[in-house]
Amino acid sequence: MSSNAKLLADQIEDLLPQTQCTKCGYPACRPYAEAVASGTASYNQCPPGGAQGIARLATLLGKPVIPLNPINGIERPRPVAVIDESLCIGCTLCIQACPVDAIIGAAKQMHTVIPDLCTGCDLCVAPCPVDCIAMIDVTPGKTGWDAWSQEQADAARQRHAFHVLRLRRDKEENDARLAAKAAAKLKTVEAESTLTSEEKAAQERKRAIIQAAMERARLKKEQMAAQAANAPGLADVSRSVKKQIAEINTMLDEAKDKP
Repeated sequence: MSSNAKLLADQIEDLLPQTQCTKCGYPACRPYAEAVASGTASYNQCPPGGAQGIARLATLLGKPVIPLNPINGIERPRPVAVIDESLCIGCTLCIQACPVDAIIGAAKQMHTVIPDLCTGCDLCVAPCPVDCIAMIDVTPGKTGWDAWSQEQADAARQRHAFHVLRLRRDKEENDARLAAKAAAKLKTVEAESTLTSEEKAAQERKRAIIQAAMERARLKKEQMAAQAANAPGLADVSRSVKKQIAEINTMLDEAKDKP
């Protein structure tokens, strides 16, 4: 992108509501601004901006005011996402979908939306597997820039930038963990390759002994369970059997923990 096109994209982006809703057909407001600047997208594809937003862009671009493209959606009052906490299963899919980190919660725990941070993008609705998210209008009778201030747009833009940065950081950290894990595994393989034949044989004998002990314990557990099932009237014996089974389970767990 040339410097002039970049400057124009900056000016266009400044006029967008920054809801990051993707209704324009692009993954965020910035890519849409760049597409309009390069002439590959029209300036009437932003439903949240509405007619006022189109007029702003038309003035900047020196073009006539045209209607909102219905393919991209309709102009409407600004909505805010609301989660029915009694239905939420804590899947985190809505958190992952939110482009401005307006939803808080953790895996298998109830989520909630911070109303002041929500841009009304609708992106959290579709991923929810239990349909517990509703979009509630909070500016009845007001649409476009009448329903959304420049201060709100600027704040949403900053939160989206941090969201993108956080995702990039999380990916880099995850990649680093995987690389470290692979390096540790490679180191172990290399270390094992330097063992003498006697050391390797000793390791194999140790593994065989542990495996044999686990197999004996498994068989004993099955025998105890069968005895308990075949003697339902002997309460004392049943308690004894349960105790033995518990001891065998402990033996199995300890065997698994051995290197």
